[in-house]
Amino acid sequence: MANLDDTEDVALDFGSEDEVSRATCRSPLTAFFHLFFRVSALVTYLVCTLFSDSFIINFVVIILLLSMDFWTVKNITGRILVGLRWWNHIDEDGKSHWVFESRKASKKKHLETASESRLFWLSLVICPVIWIFFLFTSLIKLKIDYTLIVIIGISLQGANLYGYVRCKVGSKKQLSGIATTFLGQQILRSTLSGKTTADDTN
Repeated sequence: MANLDDTEDVALDFGSEDEVSRATCRSPLTAFFHLFFRVSALVTYLVCTLFSDSFIINFVVIILLLSMDFWTVKNITGRILVGLRWWNHIDEDGKSHWVFESRKASKKKHLETASESRLFWLSLVICPVIWIFFLFTSLIKLKIDYTLIVIIGISLQGANLYGYVRCKVGSKKQLSGIATTFLGQQILRSTLSGKTTADDTN
């Protein structure tokens, strides 16, 4: 279970460039690319055997589409369409930190629309569900090689779904509440440590 040392749920004023160009946030081009790669991966998986009998070619094409979808959704469309962003960084001590960010609510109202938000979340949830359905069908048909593709699809799109759900849930937390929780943990830890030392002395 993650703790405050390696995950952060924060509401930051990131993406300041979005405030200058509101048209970009409302552009259908962003919504198009949010759907394009993930839908293309699904369609390619369904019809690839009609055009090629080579599993290697089909594997490479579908994984390439899934990878482009993962990168696009994680780094671009989530930030523009719903004002959320998740990422990882390594500190000076070599420790990995996962950060889940949300644009300030006051700015988010001006930079996103209900239709964009609905499109973002529906596609984020529905597509992994479809891949899970493909997992069962591939197992029933004993297509073990294509099961590998399906598992990769579930993993990549599931990771984005998990990351953005964490951003959405974490954005409702006040930083002061998080700080209070952390402070309380430190006080409790110090108290227990002091008690243990006293017991050892006695």
